[in-house]
Amino acid sequence: MTQLVVSALLFDLDGTLVDSTASVERNWHKLADGIEMPWEDVAPWIHGIPVRQVLARLRPEMPVEDVEYWHHFMVEAESSDTGDVMPIPGAVAAWDVLPTSRWAIVTSGGLRLATSRIRAAGLPMPRYLITADDVAVGKPNPAPYLMGAEKVGFPPSRCLAFEDAPAGIASARAAGVPVIGIATNHGDLGVATVRDLSEVEFSADRTGVVVTY
Repeated sequence: MTQLVVSALLFDLDGTLVDSTASVERNWHKLADGIEMPWEDVAPWIHGIPVRQVLARLRPEMPVEDVEYWHHFMVEAESSDTGDVMPIPGAVAAWDVLPTSRWAIVTSGGLRLATSRIRAAGLPMPRYLITADDVAVGKPNPAPYLMGAEKVGFPPSRCLAFEDAPAGIASARAAGVPVIGIATNHGDLGVATVRDLSEVEFSADRTGVVVTY
């Protein structure tokens, strides 16, 4: 067992706190068909990176108006496709013991998508929610996690992130935030990894958060 004592926690959302994989894949399949790109070329980029950044990588020649069309398409499609979204094992238990001032959600989705999935999973809204709408550049850029640390009021090195996607792990590490991987969507994440949050024990007091895994 490993035990860490930190000041605050920064959680990714999809694949970390909520299981939205089926919805993600259904709607990215629609986008792949719409831009006439083979699924195997799109699939590696569907987790943890904002749509605009994915399209910039896959189709750098795409006109801005088309990028915006697909961005808004995905916001609408994913935000309304939440029937099978559920909490990741251990998420509810973690939130029950953590003071709201000691954690934040840092997600690559926009505000509408994030709130729709949090509600669909039956989880309470966090005090601090950092979305793609809050930063100029999303994961793997460090900006989201730098803002997360700022919101909870502690230096990045005193925070601990939980992430399921390589882009999110790269974002946290670039921001100077230590990371624990969640093995819901990827195998080798290059960091200490747990299956899900049920393998992590949390406790907290006014001085900090104890994480045991």
